[in-house]
Amino acid sequence: MSVIGFDIGNENCVIAVVKQGGVDVLLNDESNRETPAVVCFGEKQRFLGSAGAASALMHPKSTVSQVKRLIGRRFDDPDVQDDLKLLPVETSEGPDGGILIHLKYLKETHKFMPVQILAMLFAHLKTIAEHDLGGPVSDCVIGVPSYFTDLQRRAYLYAATIVGLKPVRLIHDCTATGLGYGVYKTDFPHGGPTYVAFIDIGHCDTQVSIAIFQAGKMKMLSHAFDRNLGGRDFDEVLFRHFAEKFKEQYNMDVYSNARACNRLRAACEKLKKVLSANLEAPLNIECLMDEKDVSGFIKREEFESLASGLLERLCIPCNEALANAGLTVDMVYSVELVGSGSRIPAIAKLLTSLFKKELSRTLNASECVARGCALQCAMLSPVFRVKEYEVQDSSPFSIGLSSDEGLICAKPNAVLFPKGQPIPSSKTLTFQGSNLVRLEAFYANPDEGPKGTSPKIGCFTIGPFHGSSGSKAEFEVTIQLNLHGIVNIESSTVIDPGSCGRFCYTT
Repeated sequence: MSVIGFDIGNENCVIAVVKQGGVDVLLNDESNRETPAVVCFGEKQRFLGSAGAASALMHPKSTVSQVKRLIGRRFDDPDVQDDLKLLPVETSEGPDGGILIHLKYLKETHKFMPVQILAMLFAHLKTIAEHDLGGPVSDCVIGVPSYFTDLQRRAYLYAATIVGLKPVRLIHDCTATGLGYGVYKTDFPHGGPTYVAFIDIGHCDTQVSIAIFQAGKMKMLSHAFDRNLGGRDFDEVLFRHFAEKFKEQYNMDVYSNARACNRLRAACEKLKKVLSANLEAPLNIECLMDEKDVSGFIKREEFESLASGLLERLCIPCNEALANAGLTVDMVYSVELVGSGSRIPAIAKLLTSLFKKELSRTLNASECVARGCALQCAMLSPVFRVKEYEVQDSSPFSIGLSSDEGLICAKPNAVLFPKGQPIPSSKTLTFQGSNLVRLEAFYANPDEGPKGTSPKIGCFTIGPFHGSSGSKAEFEVTIQLNLHGIVNIESSTVIDPGSCGRFCYTT
């Protein structure tokens, strides 16, 4: 039996597995450690992963990437509309307000929900793992951003379940990173707890978490994020710069051609990487559009000036994470910088100035989340014997509860699970009802979540109670914030049935 860790990134996916000798990252069919998160539909077949990325230029209007940004989101969300502009595929609003992706396959147009595309990716990753390990794969732990809502977490579980995977936990990306850091680190300073900041700058987002480490234990103190600040935003700065330049120089409107947009974005991504190691870099693309070759040139200093607004935004989640943890920068022992977008020199310079210490890069920037997920899966598996290590995550949002009669709990805004509540947690409440009792879970403070997030989490109906007219039953309900960070009802128990007999609850 194998235990797997999945890091489903916005651009690439990584698979890690725990073996007798430790944690290994699996290679795909092309012997690469990272698999593109791309699904492409050709005329008669479907291409996934590396094959999908290779086929994207041939079939730009039938290629879906960055599906992570669309999971559990509404079509009319302004951020979603901005993301859809970057994708060449046709989309529309579904009956439930979600997103439908239109793709041509076998000469017909099919409509897919993002969760279906994600399930295709999971199926591909599962095949890679089974081929490498030579046996079936089931139990897994999946990394998710800390800003994921209840609905987005459920969508991840559903997509994984569709293809026969059994997620034993959804774990926050920085928590998985912290686990891999704490298990193997043996040189913590003696004499008290150690505070470490983890900064994960990914392809599309930035996450900052503060953890406290003690002997055999890790506890997450705070999570902060910017959902719309990642490596691709720096790519987009270069893309817009050269698109405008080429329009003036070559009278070429790149935005009017999907294939040209894809090629220029890919070239800008490579250019950004070259600028990370060099003070200046050229850009040359043959036959970009209208059979014209284009060329450009930019200095690192000019690039940093163009991206100054993005760099300033990096400080906001860092300061927020410190404030929520109740720490100052002087109390932080180390700052671990990871993520595919973390290699820009200006980012390192800015964070070094903010935290007043040199940044640490002891972890593999692209693989640390998957490795931490695999470790957590082994710890939760009854088959593996691993080092005893306690992992305590925390909720990034305040969660409230209301009933037909109004708000529940004496705390402000009816907060049942406050921000920073340990995961998992459960609380038992007492109610009275004569027929149906409806409970609604919601985000108590919308400002804590990503902009535009609906405060509603879900509704639970308990009942009906069958008894004489007017009689009321008294019952206890245990509400759980489970390992996945999802709110559900764990149990309902009648304390004083009165004249009623049976009951049930639905969600």
